[in-house]
Amino acid sequence: MMSNLKLGVDVVSAHNLLPKDGLGSSSAFVELYFDGQKFRSTIKEKDLNPVWNESFYLNISDPSNLHYLTLEAHVYNIVKATNSRSFLGKISLTGTSFVPYADAVVLHYPLEKRSIFSHVRGELGLKVYITDDQSIKSSIPMSAVESLQNKDPNLTRAHAQTVPSAALNAHSKNKAATRHTFHHLPNPNHNQSHHQSSAPEVTLHSTKYMAEEMKTEPQPSQLVRMYSASSSQPVEYALKETSPFLGGGRVVGGRVIHGDKTASTYDLVEKMHFLYVRVVKARDLPDMDVTGSLDPFVEVRIGNYRGITKHFEKQQNPVWNQVFAFSKDRMQASVLEVVVKDKDLIKDDFVGIVKFDINEVPLRVPPDSPLAPEWRWLEDKKGEKIKGELMLAVWIGTQADEAFSDAWHSDAAIPIDITPAASAVLRSKVYHAPRLWYVRVNIIEAQDLVPTEKNRFPDVYAKAQIGNQVLKTKTVQARTLSSLWNEDLLFIAAEPFEDHLVLSVEDRVGPGKDEIIGRVIIPLSSVEKRADDRMIHSRWFNLEKPAAVDVDQLKKEKFSSRIHLRVCLDGGYHVLDESTHYSSDLRPTAKQLWKPPIGVLELGILNAVGLHPMKTRDGRGTSDTYCVAKYGHKWVRTRTIVDNLCPKYNEQYTWEVFDPATVLTIGVFDNSQLGEKGSNGNKDLKIGKVRVRISTLEAGRIYTHSYPLLVLHPSGVKKMGELHLAIRFSCTSFVNMLYQYTRPLLPKMHYIRPFSIMQLDMLRHQSVNIVAARLGRAEPPLRKEVVEYMSDVDSHLWSMRRSKANFFRLMSVFSGLFAVGNWLGDICMWRNPITTVLVHLLFLMLVCFPELILPTAFLYMFLIGVWNFRYRPRYPPHMNTKISYAEAVHPDELDEEFDTFPTSRNPELVRMRYDRLRSVAGKIQTVVGDVATQGERILNLLSWRDPRATAIYVTFCLVAALVLYVTPFQALAALAGFYLMRHPRFRHRSPSVPINFFRRLPARTDSML
Repeated sequence: MMSNLKLGVDVVSAHNLLPKDGLGSSSAFVELYFDGQKFRSTIKEKDLNPVWNESFYLNISDPSNLHYLTLEAHVYNIVKATNSRSFLGKISLTGTSFVPYADAVVLHYPLEKRSIFSHVRGELGLKVYITDDQSIKSSIPMSAVESLQNKDPNLTRAHAQTVPSAALNAHSKNKAATRHTFHHLPNPNHNQSHHQSSAPEVTLHSTKYMAEEMKTEPQPSQLVRMYSASSSQPVEYALKETSPFLGGGRVVGGRVIHGDKTASTYDLVEKMHFLYVRVVKARDLPDMDVTGSLDPFVEVRIGNYRGITKHFEKQQNPVWNQVFAFSKDRMQASVLEVVVKDKDLIKDDFVGIVKFDINEVPLRVPPDSPLAPEWRWLEDKKGEKIKGELMLAVWIGTQADEAFSDAWHSDAAIPIDITPAASAVLRSKVYHAPRLWYVRVNIIEAQDLVPTEKNRFPDVYAKAQIGNQVLKTKTVQARTLSSLWNEDLLFIAAEPFEDHLVLSVEDRVGPGKDEIIGRVIIPLSSVEKRADDRMIHSRWFNLEKPAAVDVDQLKKEKFSSRIHLRVCLDGGYHVLDESTHYSSDLRPTAKQLWKPPIGVLELGILNAVGLHPMKTRDGRGTSDTYCVAKYGHKWVRTRTIVDNLCPKYNEQYTWEVFDPATVLTIGVFDNSQLGEKGSNGNKDLKIGKVRVRISTLEAGRIYTHSYPLLVLHPSGVKKMGELHLAIRFSCTSFVNMLYQYTRPLLPKMHYIRPFSIMQLDMLRHQSVNIVAARLGRAEPPLRKEVVEYMSDVDSHLWSMRRSKANFFRLMSVFSGLFAVGNWLGDICMWRNPITTVLVHLLFLMLVCFPELILPTAFLYMFLIGVWNFRYRPRYPPHMNTKISYAEAVHPDELDEEFDTFPTSRNPELVRMRYDRLRSVAGKIQTVVGDVATQGERILNLLSWRDPRATAIYVTFCLVAALVLYVTPFQALAALAGFYLMRHPRFRHRSPSVPINFFRRLPARTDSML
């Protein structure tokens, strides 16, 4: 059946096309190729900047395959005299860049070559979007025979390559359709996975991986301590490589040693079996109370574990549709009891029971369809049938089951009563962060302002507000009742746009007293979007009175105040909502600018061991922990493991990777929303965090490591436990990944119209607040403190420890140069005469053959790189206490780092810290002044500020020019080198003449106050 979904293509214009008709012009037209269809625009005669403004609507035969289709637009020049045409350029757009009509904007794409021998130039403006409007009729495609007959054979070959490519994309659906964005792994809809078992090499490039069943016999993991000697730290803080049994077999050295041949899509975690019980509904339940009413609920029991559904008041046919999951490793009973009870104030009454033998429960393995529930007769305590039936489904599955994320888990059972609201915060969920836009408000001017007081000129300013973001322009005195600002104000907005832009013009009557002249409310959904730097048309808006005024007065006023604005949503930027050093996504906001993914990142959160107790319960320390992982727009949260210091999560998630220079962040938190404390709104406590940079991972390798959770406390660095992870990065397009290394890190709008540092800091703060507010409205919510900790919101605040760490990092970077300088000093001092003589010979050879200098340097770096390949890191980098300067930090410096902003410490302590900061800043000030002094001395060589020094230098330059003109350069270079490396017998302890001359030059220090 034909789908109503269509691809709309507006062929707008072209710019700066290549002249092809021999007369300095071209007669251009555009041909579109998509999903086996072909369309042609009209011909624009003799125009290198043609404008078409024509729309085409292309049928999409299979919407599920849209992301793997390609739209190609070819531009040709027609020569009517010979009935031939020549190629002017083409563009190719993948299905991942197609967006709905509301998000579409006109983009000017640079024309690409068809082959290496093609010569093209110019741009083609297109607007591409998806629509399901049934009132729009599809465009009629050209007949393939008619369009290709009597044409250029090169075009025939090009078209013949286009059509099979679409067929190939459709044919590869079974291999590529397993990739789903923002879905929890696994997905039961992946029925194609069994068809790939015969091609294990191909499945390396898909999202789901064929792997083998986990061995049933648990074996201890082998720990291998791995840390760098140059930045060594205590062994307990080091990264440890493990060899666990995962769903695909034992992992040794990053590779899987397969056991049997059973396939598994959950191959980065240990397979855990659960007993699932789905309680659907009941019917015809008997009356229990004297009044004939029934308040039923279901209690699911196995051994000491008990799960309870919600109860319904006065309902004999209740519907629960609730799932319970019991860990099979912890079950100590062989009988499952499902009891229906009547809720009562004093004691719940027994209604009926259904029993199951655990050994008879069937095993379900996805992608099998869910097990169909069945009606079961209720029995009394004696085992006899009674009135009433209960619909149930009972099966044994793994964490790959689709019911896993929404189920109540036995490892979440705690000895306190859990309300339904508290139970919701225990589940694992996948979150999608909102798409953020920069809102640029250019306030140009206001006219016809009506002042509140007639005896003075108003001092007006414009105030713009979106949600909690408020910005103001400068204050201008409107002497002509008009004011000119021409200022840009920047805001953050998140889709869907819930807030409006509220802009008001206010009059500053007095100190702290402002009166509103008028205001206008602009819905953000009506604001124009752009993905480049094109000019947005400005508009005039009438300013409305903020409060009710006299109707007669309104009739007398013929004109209203108005304001001139230019407002747009900038989609060409990437909204920086996290620290720049740990960015997990660098794509622009506009989806049309997104490139295809270069790979897939899979994360298996296995377990945590040795966690530090975060609370006390029943007189003992314990923790209720969960993990949060963030990469790009996708946030994931594992289920909360209650009352366990060594929790086993074994949950697997996947992301698409668009840039290797991004970072995956995993955090561990203690859930503080359970029991009585949950009503107080206590913050979830951070336990630790792990960062993994994608560019440090080898493609196809499984990294199984135990990461120490290191947290800095006011008392010093503490190890809060260890987190066991399995990570795999699979490259789907090696060429695209290498191409990414040549691209700018941020979208080009960041370089065309960059923001200031203050603007970026302010916008980043607002972005984090918006993301935290949106994720906090999900169920279960991701709390604000979790989002802020994962986004490193405090990384920009002052820290003496961090400053020292950065200084030592800088010294480490230049240590190589210092070492070379010391080596040259030893050469010049003839510490080792043999080495010095060899250096003299090498220097003389390079002077005589200067063309060998660069090849020698590059060959030397090549050999160093090849030699270091043997010692390359085989594990991702992790937090290092020595590099962070966390071991030798002073307690007072830590207390200052953990102080609030603004400070909450006593004035004496703040005064002491301020004096210390002044001392450090004074040293930095001195260094900066010395650097400025040396630069000013260089400038004063020719400024005649010191006439004698400048005369000496000018005379020296004339003599040097004459000598250099008549003397070979190699001779001068050899003499200079031998002079610098002369024997200490010919050296003096006093500084040389050039240094003495330079130090006597004047600087601007005399002009400093």
